[in-house]
Amino acid sequence: MSLRTLPVPDGLDGMRLDAGLSRMLGLSRTVVAALAEDGAVRLDGTSAGKSDRLVAGSWLEVDLPDPEREPSAHIVTAQAVEGLVVLYEDDEIVVVDKPVGVAVHPSPGWGGPTVVAGLAALGISIATSGAAERQGIVHRLDAGTTGVMVVAKSERAYAVLKDAFRERTVAKTYLAVVQGHPDPSDGTIDAPIDRHPKHDWRFAVMTDGKPSVTHYRTLEAFPAASLLEVELETGRTHQIRVHFSALRHPCVGDSGYGADPTLSKRLGLTRQWLHAYRLGLHHPADGRWVEFTSEPPADLAHALDVLRAAA
Repeated sequence: MSLRTLPVPDGLDGMRLDAGLSRMLGLSRTVVAALAEDGAVRLDGTSAGKSDRLVAGSWLEVDLPDPEREPSAHIVTAQAVEGLVVLYEDDEIVVVDKPVGVAVHPSPGWGGPTVVAGLAALGISIATSGAAERQGIVHRLDAGTTGVMVVAKSERAYAVLKDAFRERTVAKTYLAVVQGHPDPSDGTIDAPIDRHPKHDWRFAVMTDGKPSVTHYRTLEAFPAASLLEVELETGRTHQIRVHFSALRHPCVGDSGYGADPTLSKRLGLTRQWLHAYRLGLHHPADGRWVEFTSEPPADLAHALDVLRAAA
């Protein structure tokens, strides 16, 4: 077993333990509930139940099974994924529109749906290159982030796309709604990112972190928030969420990175307003430039409607 210790952020104050901890660790509520029932979750040193309420500033301790004891995390089984849409497919690549609450590939402790399992359920074979649990995967989106992503079907495509992402020749454009109004309204954030020194489920701007560059421009400004178009030059974990949180303009709904829970509730959001809108790349077969887009899903569109109505 491995012990995870982490504080309860302000944004999760009052939330049920199973709902809050699932968001903090990226696990399904079912997995968290089972851990609580097994006595593996403690709140300020006291065993906690799945329906107990979280208190901001208190400390959670979670006993997680060691990854090597979970062989299922490395076995891809076909599982239909509701809302997973294939935008494009040929012999080399498959491009999908990933829904919320879906991880890209299996990982220790994750009991929810994955893109890899969803593709298998659709009868789509992908490349076998890469680590066992993420074969064919050349980039990722957070489980709470929706939008367009590409998966390699052939071994050639895997090699070409991995190089393209490494060499930053892939164009990744996101839409994000952040709190307040970034100043300047259009700009670049160049700040290194690494794991947070105290909270292992988070990342942060760190002087000795990996180089991370985010370009943004404001599309619309509302009284309480701004709609941004964001282009990533690098692709660090949680990069957009970390960079705008560091500017004190966190993504609306992103409780893990300091979003205002009152605003999130008013907009009906239970996750960060962040969507992978457009992906452009040189096709691995012949080098031609191709682009794919995905419109924001219903929950994000509703939040935008509420902001526009109040403007």
